[in-house]
Amino acid sequence: MGHKVDKKKTSNDIVFDIIVGVIAAAFCVMCLYPFAIIIGSSFETEKNFGLYGFSIFPRDFTTKAYSMVLGDSQIFKAYAVTIGTTVIGTLISMFLTITMAYPLSLKKVKYRNIVTFYVYFTMLFGGGLVPTYLLISKTLNMKNNPIVLVLPVAFVAWNMFLMRNFFAALPSELAESAYIDGANDIQILTKIILPVSVPGIATISLFYALNYWNQWFNAMLYIEKSDYYPLQYLLMRMLRSVDSMREMARSTGISMGDIPQNSLRMATTVVAIGPVVLLYPFAQKYFTSGLTVGAIKG
Repeated sequence: MGHKVDKKKTSNDIVFDIIVGVIAAAFCVMCLYPFAIIIGSSFETEKNFGLYGFSIFPRDFTTKAYSMVLGDSQIFKAYAVTIGTTVIGTLISMFLTITMAYPLSLKKVKYRNIVTFYVYFTMLFGGGLVPTYLLISKTLNMKNNPIVLVLPVAFVAWNMFLMRNFFAALPSELAESAYIDGANDIQILTKIILPVSVPGIATISLFYALNYWNQWFNAMLYIEKSDYYPLQYLLMRMLRSVDSMREMARSTGISMGDIPQNSLRMATTVVAIGPVVLLYPFAQKYFTSGLTVGAIKG
């Protein structure tokens, strides 16, 4: 009798695994399909866009859009600016986040609830765009300085709370045993807490890196020198320039059919997200565990 129960349970497990696999495969296809369309359409001619629309497999393969995007040396300067701000900014952001999150995760820290409230308050209310602009450009004098792409967004309260929850979820015995052995808080953080917090650190680092990589708004507000343009802002300006030429040609009756406007949009998307897509699989193994453990305690 018991043998039959085990056999039936095994069959149910197989059916369940098949259903889950089919659903997961369908979800993966749904997620990958837009990327396939973007990549395929980036190699399509503008004429075929008007005739057939977007497609995964280009009918007339062309690299004209990529020639326009990568033909300007400015794009490589923008890549350097974006990579630099992403790497340096993520290191600074993680330093600020960890050094605030760890003390706030310790119950022995006095006034930690008050400090936590002040940090939380910044998530609810902000000074507004005009005061922020005056503070950064006039008072702090950071206009036309690459540092403006890092410092104003160097600390995100939500990321700090995730990191604090991750630290709070760690067994308290780790720190207590180190205290008995005579270690101070800095030694405990650097030698005990951080090595076991790799999933949380990798997850929050990915959040910050994506934020730095995709930012363009601060560049639009504070950067006027083209040498300091980040990648996203430069690509946006390129697309606006193409749209302006299109509109001018339409109003004057001049043919601008050779400009691959739609495939240019797709190509800029590929150029912008390419490095991030390649980086994500290496951090993905930490991503789920980092969010799960960080969500255990509030």
